[in-house]
Amino acid sequence: MPIIEGFRVKNYKTLKSVELGHFYNSDKSQKSLTPLTAVIGKNGSGKSSLFDAFGFLADCLKEGVEDACNLKKRGGYDKIYTQGSEGPIEFEIYFSFKETVSPITYQLAISKDSNGRVYVEKEILRQRRNSGYGFPLSFLHLNNGKGIVYEGEKGGEKIDESKNKLSDILSAKKNVKPYRKKVELTDNRRLGISTLGVLKDHPRISMFREYIEGWFLSYFSPDAARELPQAGPQKHLNISGSNLSNVVQFMKQEHPETFQQILDRIGQKIPGIKQINTEVSPDGRLLLQFNDRGFVDPFYAIQMSDGTLKMFSYMLLLEDPTPPPFLCIEEPENGLYHKLLEILAIEFREYTKKTKGSQIFVTTHQPYFINALVPDEVWIIEKGDDGFSTIRRASDNETIVYLTKEDLKLGDLWYSDYLERR
Repeated sequence: MPIIEGFRVKNYKTLKSVELGHFYNSDKSQKSLTPLTAVIGKNGSGKSSLFDAFGFLADCLKEGVEDACNLKKRGGYDKIYTQGSEGPIEFEIYFSFKETVSPITYQLAISKDSNGRVYVEKEILRQRRNSGYGFPLSFLHLNNGKGIVYEGEKGGEKIDESKNKLSDILSAKKNVKPYRKKVELTDNRRLGISTLGVLKDHPRISMFREYIEGWFLSYFSPDAARELPQAGPQKHLNISGSNLSNVVQFMKQEHPETFQQILDRIGQKIPGIKQINTEVSPDGRLLLQFNDRGFVDPFYAIQMSDGTLKMFSYMLLLEDPTPPPFLCIEEPENGLYHKLLEILAIEFREYTKKTKGSQIFVTTHQPYFINALVPDEVWIIEKGDDGFSTIRRASDNETIVYLTKEDLKLGDLWYSDYLERR
């Protein structure tokens, strides 16, 4: 399962130029992203923009770049493009697999043509040589939907666009190198990894496509979790939590022991919850019942607090029988009792250890959550006087590292303004 080591964004909302973690050309001091990564910052600092950057990338794969600009109230390309900037919206992901597979870099540039039509300007997948050194070789390289792709699990080449190497390849009458094919997409609003990633001839592209498709970005809404869906078990929680009852039904039927363990753990964290059941209404709707100690009649989800529903949903999500490789959660603290936040942070970290290869990315402004973390796991995002966001790692500050080694908690230091740029 891939692990994101570095993530870079340019010209997306307030993120004119922001990068987190390690890339193939980073110096040795730049560490990779940790399995659990938290971004903290004041309101309006850019946390939501960074969270949505992951969501936008996933939407580009599923829906195409033009539709992705309009989804989730983004308002179109002009609304998400960083004001006063030049060049396209750009993303770069550097990720690694198990030791037998060399790291891969994915680069995407999105722009608008003279007719105001959003399209994929550039898309590149590069892989490090087996030695792990040297410039990564491209096995997918597209400019405006035209370029080359290498079939199979081997092959690739260094392409220097400043010398028109890609143009030379495309102007050649035939493919010279083994497994190298010239390609031209019929729709330059669709990603090449989406189109080519469904073909068996391109296993490396398919692997990356499936990885992005497996991302889970939580837009959990307590009101959505109170909805009454049609009865029927479902394996996975959806992004809003509106099928919470269906997942409970599935877990009770297919994984009763795991479900009981979840209930036991929730009972330790949210006193009073004795049992959780489902009930089918006469019209086929699924009702979620919470039995509280001291009460004979159950409470239904519509009567439960936001915090109880949210904590229960997160615990259920972390017990998914086929866990997503990447979880992205925005401000999990909303509605939760403050003493539950350190517990939730620990649960997140334990999840990444238990499901090796999975990562969790969290945005928050809650010190109690940060108290459970270490400096390598925490990034501070700030908005400068120019209106653009900057980001830095807490562990880059030697004083902060020293203070945490002296048993001072990171969230308390942030609350006391020790993490502010001085």
